[in-house]
Amino acid sequence: MAAKLKKGDKVVVLAGKDKGKQGEITAVMPKDNKAIVDGINISIRHQRQTQNSQGGRVPKAMPIDLSNLALMDKDGKATRVGFREEDGKKVRFAKTTGDVI
Repeated sequence: MAAKLKKGDKVVVLAGKDKGKQGEITAVMPKDNKAIVDGINISIRHQRQTQNSQGGRVPKAMPIDLSNLALMDKDGKATRVGFREEDGKKVRFAKTTGDVI
């Protein structure tokens, strides 16, 4: 099945501690049905010092479930994603505005 959310998409968080926040998808894990969004679901990880990097508490973006994310349309509102065929190609479109993504 085609992916509704892809790397580089601007999304809004629908549920959880970061509800209402916006960000851009940096990685998608289709097998786990999760995505990593920069600035969202931040967790503190402890890292050991190495020769070339300082150790300490490092903030890291953790994966968030795709069901808790919604694509942002051009107006900055959350929208659902649909598929249709244009010129023989399957394209994604925003359900609220009907614009091709």
